[in-house]
This record gives sequence, structure tokens and C-alpha cells, in this order.
Amino acid sequence: MTSPSPSTPDDDPMPVAPPQPDFEMCCGNGCDPCIFDLHDLEMDKYRQALRAWRARHPQAPSEAA
Repeated sequence: MTSPSPSTPDDDPMPVAPPQPDFEMCCGNGCDPCIFDLHDLEMDKYRQALRAWRARHPQAPSEAA
């Protein structure tokens, strides 16, 4: 029986931030949720995933904000 090997960057890549929507994409009608609200939610998920990834890869450089 073999023990699991630690994750490597190839099989556990650093999360990528979601793209910021262009200001022109907002219709300005006060939608709920607005595309910028949705982006904020996606950024929260990204930050959470990035914190978890950094905990698994403490030796990785801090390239992302």
C-alpha cells in the first residue's frame, strides 16, 4: 500500500481571481443582484479558496492579492 503524496502545484493549482466585469456591462437599473454584486461574491469565494490553497502550500510565493 502506498501513502498519498503531498499535492504538487500541477495537481493543485493556485486559484485564479474571477475577471472584473466592465463598467459598461452594468445596465444601471439597480438589478438585485447587480453583476458587480455577483463579482463581489465570486471574489469572496476566490479569497477563501486562495487562503485554503496557501495553507496547503506554505512554501509558495505570495503572488496574488
